[in-house]
Amino acid sequence: MEAERQHYNVTLGILTLAGIAYALQQTMVIPALPTLQRDLHTTTTWVTWVLTVFLLVASVATPLLGKLGDQYGKERLLVISLAIFLVGSVAAACAWNIWALIVARAIQGAGGAVFPLSFGIIRDEFPREKLGVAIGLVSAVFGIGGGFGIVLSGLIVDNISWRWLFIVGAITIAVAAVLVQRFVPESPIKTASRVDLLGATLLSGGLIAMLLALTEGEDWGWTSGRILGLAAASLVLLVAWGWAELHVDEPMVDMRMLARREVLFTNLTALIAGFAMFGSFVLIPNFVEMPRGFSDSVQQAVHYGFHASATKAGLYLLPSSFALLFAGPIAGLIGRRVGSKWPLAAGMALVAAAAGSLAAWHDEPWEILAAMPVLGVGVGFAFAAMATLITEAVRPTETGVATGMNTVMRTVGGVIGGQMGAALLAAHKIPGTNAPSVVGFEIAFAVSAVAALVGAGVAVLVTPPRLRKRERLQTAEVSPTS
Repeated sequence: MEAERQHYNVTLGILTLAGIAYALQQTMVIPALPTLQRDLHTTTTWVTWVLTVFLLVASVATPLLGKLGDQYGKERLLVISLAIFLVGSVAAACAWNIWALIVARAIQGAGGAVFPLSFGIIRDEFPREKLGVAIGLVSAVFGIGGGFGIVLSGLIVDNISWRWLFIVGAITIAVAAVLVQRFVPESPIKTASRVDLLGATLLSGGLIAMLLALTEGEDWGWTSGRILGLAAASLVLLVAWGWAELHVDEPMVDMRMLARREVLFTNLTALIAGFAMFGSFVLIPNFVEMPRGFSDSVQQAVHYGFHASATKAGLYLLPSSFALLFAGPIAGLIGRRVGSKWPLAAGMALVAAAAGSLAAWHDEPWEILAAMPVLGVGVGFAFAAMATLITEAVRPTETGVATGMNTVMRTVGGVIGGQMGAALLAAHKIPGTNAPSVVGFEIAFAVSAVAALVGAGVAVLVTPPRLRKRERLQTAEVSPTS
């Protein structure tokens, strides 16, 4: 067993493959939605649930499976999570109508625990000097899937069948599951506790109500009874969850852990990061796909966009994906020297610069392409630094649930950012058409830039434990001579 534990690069490669499998399945369905709607004879509302249900289940499953990993073994729960993910992928490939596909995507949502469980395994297995780079690489995979997933999806949908989206995913997931079970050692660090069923139920209900309200607000009406009822239910359930976690002997999530300075401010930055990043990444394909001269009845109504196909739109994201691949490990190296809050703050500042550039300069394709590597480096720095900050701030027995909650915060922020972008585009239409005006895109990019700047400021308030210790040591060394 000791010999197995020495192969850190093998473990890292397998965890990276598992992350890629999840990241691709999260984004590959986006360009395929119009094809799914046509082939499955459904409406825009119901085909959107192919995305929504995946998001809902992933948000609920991530902290739950992360906690179970802390209790029963992270490698074991990672294999279980990948197995459930595989079942969902096979079911999606065989879906005969929209309802079957929605159920299959709900099953796939269990794959959301891949990242927190992977971070926990790295925390338990890797030497401290390798920790930041390893977490940075796995974190970068989460963003890399955005660009590569959309490009690959466009190629598959344009040339073969949408079912191959899930077949390709199933193959990758199956390989990852076998490799994890065969080569990744089980963590010796576990916490003996009972499953907090009350806490799990309250948190699940609160998250489902919140995300359902956010995702359906545009269609149902933000002031409709259903949305207001969901918002109220979410508030009540989440408050009840917090109260219950403070009063049970073995809580699912230690609220005192979430209140620690490092965890609190990192999670707040994650919420803002999800908002800023999702707003930018989702808007870019929509922008470049807009055709100039949108309507024959309104000559040259649209004065922006490049009439890109789904595949070409994905190619615009590739520079950011390549930048992400290198930015994550670099953030880990920087974090080892100066503390991870600085690459987090720098990453958010770079996201702000990229989004601000897109708001100001977007008339030519090269202007979009020039901003993408900056955006990719910023996202890579931020994702890697957040995961490292969380793993350093909590006990080894809390890693899974703590990183799971951080992922949930980023997801919630992303949903809010996506809805913000949709609302701004809906509010700014070109007169005489249903096309969004360029002003809506400009405002949305600008809002993302401002949010990212706020996130950079919040990140500076995070004080990693190692940096505080180093500062105390330096103060102790200086004080005798002062």
